[in-house]
Amino acid sequence: MGQDIEWHEGDMPYSTQFGDHFYSKSDGRAECIHVFLKGNNLPDRWMEPETFTIAELGFGTGLNFLETWRHWQESGAGGTLRFVSFERFPLGAADIDRALRAWPILTEQSAALVSKWPEEPCGVITIAFGQSVTLEIHIGDAQQYVAAWSGKADAWFLDGFAPSRNEEMWSQHLMTQVFDHTKNQGTLATYSAAGWVRRNLQAAGFFVQKRPGHAGKRDMTTGKRV
Repeated sequence: MGQDIEWHEGDMPYSTQFGDHFYSKSDGRAECIHVFLKGNNLPDRWMEPETFTIAELGFGTGLNFLETWRHWQESGAGGTLRFVSFERFPLGAADIDRALRAWPILTEQSAALVSKWPEEPCGVITIAFGQSVTLEIHIGDAQQYVAAWSGKADAWFLDGFAPSRNEEMWSQHLMTQVFDHTKNQGTLATYSAAGWVRRNLQAAGFFVQKRPGHAGKRDMTTGKRV
């Protein structure tokens, strides 16, 4: 099943199912950099010539993947980037293309993604972008697919719709699965600073901290498996 969306302010996708925008209204790309990349101390951590695995809850438009891929290219990292995302309601290629037009700097990456995007995304989608970048998307309920995933992440991007609108994506059960699929010293970052989300992460086993949020938002959350 795909996502039902409306377009606000031109080309900003809005989920009618969850009553929420797919990314920050101020600048989704800047939010990705501030929250997910800097929140996980990237790209500094991926300079060793080995495989670095990022896992994500909520693929959405693919913006986080594309911005991460762009930073990976510019960093000169010598290893392999494996980006694994869990998405229950995938967008179609045309909607992804429209949503990403707001950032011309990502034109090369977005064109590559859209050209390889399946007509009816389902199951586990694996797409290689050259020799060093692989995207793997698990289509379905994250609580089932994360548990079934055989890998472990160096870093997590927790980017589901707002906790107040999508509680299942932030449940203690799922946060425990995230912890179980995080390498020792692995990290996470999310735009959310909701108290119950932090408590769920702490109960799962993460050491959790608050940091200044994006675009005037007072707080965001980071975590580490220690």
